[in-house]
Amino acid sequence: MPVLSRFKFCLFALLIVSYIVGVVVLSAFSLHGLKKGNLPLGSKNKAVSFQRPQIPRRLKTNYDYGSGALRPMLKRSRIQWCSELKFVPSEEDLGPQKPVALVSFPGSGNTWLRYLLQQATGYYTGSVYKDYGLLKNGFPAESIVNSSVLAVKTHEWGNNARSMFSKAVLLVRAPDKAIHAEFNRQSGGHIGFASPDRYRRSNGKYWKQFVVDNLRGWQQLSMDWLHNFTGPLHVIFYEQLVANTEYTLKSVIHFLGVYVPAKKFDCVIKRKEGIYRRKRRLLRFDPFNSEMKERIKEVQEKVYGAIYKIASPEGKR
Repeated sequence: MPVLSRFKFCLFALLIVSYIVGVVVLSAFSLHGLKKGNLPLGSKNKAVSFQRPQIPRRLKTNYDYGSGALRPMLKRSRIQWCSELKFVPSEEDLGPQKPVALVSFPGSGNTWLRYLLQQATGYYTGSVYKDYGLLKNGFPAESIVNSSVLAVKTHEWGNNARSMFSKAVLLVRAPDKAIHAEFNRQSGGHIGFASPDRYRRSNGKYWKQFVVDNLRGWQQLSMDWLHNFTGPLHVIFYEQLVANTEYTLKSVIHFLGVYVPAKKFDCVIKRKEGIYRRKRRLLRFDPFNSEMKERIKEVQEKVYGAIYKIASPEGKR
């Protein structure tokens, strides 16, 4: 056999032997790690499943919000806070407490109100949902539903939705504005807009049905919480929150029973816009036809009449 061919053969054999030795060594380490007593948590001689780290249902006051599972979320936040955010101090002597609901129909400014509350109080607000956009930008307690947060966002109604809470803040926005805002959110995200083509989809039938369905939902949510929620209820209007942010926000904070120093509101008002208020955009056409406007007016008057009848002038039962 020529010298060159013999060299190639030896080199190939050496590679084969190295590969076999490597496989044997790796297998030995793997078997050693899977001996009884060294199994990963949750595995019992079966396929191992991995779970995301869970946030405790009740977090102590001294919990380091800047460490662990919350760190990646806060690092990405573009919001400047008036004070370092934290969880509500636990009151162990009182036992488990139901949280406070922050109720609204989608598109009514719930996220903006949560932002204002966090700025003013320094406490996290939670949500019955898990919006990953909010989770990464300013709302690390998204999906937490207990008294470790100041209030919990919900757009739900019905007995199951109401029974979770001890008291509630009901944020109401004019139905046409709320429906339009929700249409923009579904089409363009929290601060985006629907393109004009979206209104013309299916010859306008899609938009028309969207208005009909959401107007019904706006009425049902408002009436259900007004008439069927048995705990303390505080009602505010989005339009009031925009026109007189400080006064309206103070009324909510007073209802929640949280003390906020007067100087703190200077910072809140300076930063009241945040990053989650959608800028105004003028359309070159009116998306609501006369039939829609008539029905919206009828439903709005019915709901507002119920609010004025049930609530006191301050919006508190």
